[in-house]
Amino acid sequence: MMVSALIERELSAETFPIRDGVFVAVVGPSGAGKDTVIGYARNHFADETRLEFVRRVITRPSDAASEDHDTLADAAFIEAEADGAFAISWEAHGLRYGIPADVDWSVANGRVAVANVSRAIIPSLRERYANLAIVEITASPDVLAERLAMRGRESRGEVLARLARSANMSLSGPGVTSIDNSGPREAAGERFAEVLRKAMAFSDMSGLI
Repeated sequence: MMVSALIERELSAETFPIRDGVFVAVVGPSGAGKDTVIGYARNHFADETRLEFVRRVITRPSDAASEDHDTLADAAFIEAEADGAFAISWEAHGLRYGIPADVDWSVANGRVAVANVSRAIIPSLRERYANLAIVEITASPDVLAERLAMRGRESRGEVLARLARSANMSLSGPGVTSIDNSGPREAAGERFAEVLRKAMAFSDMSGLI
C-alpha cells in the first residue's frame, strides 16, 4: 500500500487531470458481458505492451463464475482506501470496488488503461483523466434476464428489479461508444478491439505533443 500512497502523492491535485495516456471505462448492466468482452480483448492484445487491463479490488471472494480480481475484507478495504491505495473507489450492490492507484502512473506515462467501472463514477473519471473513453456494453432485456438467471446469485424478483434499474440508466457526454453484446462475443469483442486501437493511436500522438 505504501507504493500506492507514494504514487498518489506524486500525482498531486496540481497535476490533474492526468494526461498523455487514455483511461477506457467499460460500463453496462449486469449480464451484458463486460468481463467477456474485456477478456476477448485481453487475449487479442496479449502481446501489446501499451495496454493495461486493470485488476480490480473487490470485497467479494473470487470464484470461477466471476472476474479474476483481488479480494479484501471490508475493514481492510477501508484501511487501504484511507492509505491512498486506490485511484478511485465506489460502492455498489453491497460491495466495495477499487481501481489500484498505480493506474494513474500508467496513464500519465502514455499507456491505455482498461477497467470495468460503475456509471456512477464517470463524472469523477472525467475530472481525473484528460483522455477518457467510455464503452457501454449492452444487451437485449431477454438476454440480460437469461444471463442473470444462469448466475444463480439472485432471486427472480431481484433479477427483475436489477433489470428495471438498468433500463432507467443512460449515459451522456463526449467519448461514449455503445456496443451491443446480445450476439456472438466475437462481434462485440472486435468492436471493442477497434476502440482500443484508436485509444492507443491517440495515446501515441498525445505523447508527441
